[in-house]
Amino acid sequence: MTAQRDRIRGYVASHPGVHFNQLARDLDLATGQLQYHLKKLHRADDLVSESLYGRTHYFTPEYEAWERGAVAVLRRETARDVLLYLIEAGPSAPTPVADDLDIARSTLEWHLDHLIEQNLVEKRRDERGRVTLVLSRPDETAELLRLVEPSVPERLVDRFTRLVDSLVSE
Repeated sequence: MTAQRDRIRGYVASHPGVHFNQLARDLDLATGQLQYHLKKLHRADDLVSESLYGRTHYFTPEYEAWERGAVAVLRRETARDVLLYLIEAGPSAPTPVADDLDIARSTLEWHLDHLIEQNLVEKRRDERGRVTLVLSRPDETAELLRLVEPSVPERLVDRFTRLVDSLVSE
């Protein structure tokens, strides 16, 4: 393996779920050069990619499919905030979650769709049809939260979305 591929693999190992653009920025590699090395790493089974929600995320092979999907979602600050809220508060109705996180209910639902799709959160209904949000895999989710920290650009996108939501709802 070349030094450049070792560098890319090492970065991905220490930043699971990093997406292509972040990888290019952080390693200061040209797009074509990064594509070339990622293709070689993928063919050698040294890296695995997962395309979710408009981004391709990269992982070392030891990550299972559930972990890859979960990490891709956890790279979004608002999704992380929802999960941290549910870890701290326990099962909760959607309205208090949205209110306490100061996000629009539609923003919460957008993130919940992805959290549910990746089997991180469940919506449970009581006999009157009221929804409660519950963590699907609390121990594994808490462990993954320790591994992943959203990048600055990812945080900026989430914060911009929150700002637009707050302006639209006024």
